[in-house]
Amino acid sequence: MDKLDEIMAWKRQEVAQRSRPVTDSELERLARLQRSGQRFRDALRRDSGLALISEIKRRSPSAGAIKEAADAVEQARQYYNAGTDAISVLTDEKFFQGHIRDLWEVNDLLANRPDTPPTLRKDFFVDPIQIVEAAEAGAGAILIIVRALSDDEMRRLYDAATLAGLDSLFEVHSAPELERALQMKPKIVGVNNRDLGRFVTDLAYSEELIPQIPSDIVRISESGIWNQEDAERARETGADAVLIGEALMRCDDVEAFIEMIHSVN
Repeated sequence: MDKLDEIMAWKRQEVAQRSRPVTDSELERLARLQRSGQRFRDALRRDSGLALISEIKRRSPSAGAIKEAADAVEQARQYYNAGTDAISVLTDEKFFQGHIRDLWEVNDLLANRPDTPPTLRKDFFVDPIQIVEAAEAGAGAILIIVRALSDDEMRRLYDAATLAGLDSLFEVHSAPELERALQMKPKIVGVNNRDLGRFVTDLAYSEELIPQIPSDIVRISESGIWNQEDAERARETGADAVLIGEALMRCDDVEAFIEMIHSVN
């Protein structure tokens, strides 16, 4: 069993304990309660420069401890003050030391602020109840990991998120996964440069796959971006945005790092 299989097996067990039927009417009600502000996908289309999804991540199976004592609200405040386009909040507790509470607190911080960046609930989605939780906590988008799900599961999650007024980021790592994602008619596709089975990272995955994604879809390069050279390499693939977690969590000057990303044309 590789690491993603291990994580998904645990996640299915964990979510099953709180799963319940989720109706279309409940999801539609959540859509009506969505906080005002820019949609997640629209925030990733900048007039110039790369857009940035700044991630709050305390640890990971690949890196181990990153910033275990990090306060999600303080980290989000730094990202907001530096002008990030969106914020990703990891809510998996067992493997990433996150919590759904982090998402609530970050969105409470951002509520009613000018140019509020939308948030992504970053987790391993398997059940519509997680979409209910994401919407209630104020998220603007969810993550759909193509490798981890069947086509029926992806469709169920995508339809539920759409009814709840949330965008869906389809994450791929290979050409077959991209083909499956495109069959769903997604609005956002991210190429994860990290192999979630072996946790090996290589920007070559973005170089191979992003040019195959139609330009009317928001294209994101995820993971493995540490400096301006990496950001330029991602931009050259055709990426509209990058998702960065570990480098931002570790850096001493968040504002300078985000300014650097936005300067890449």
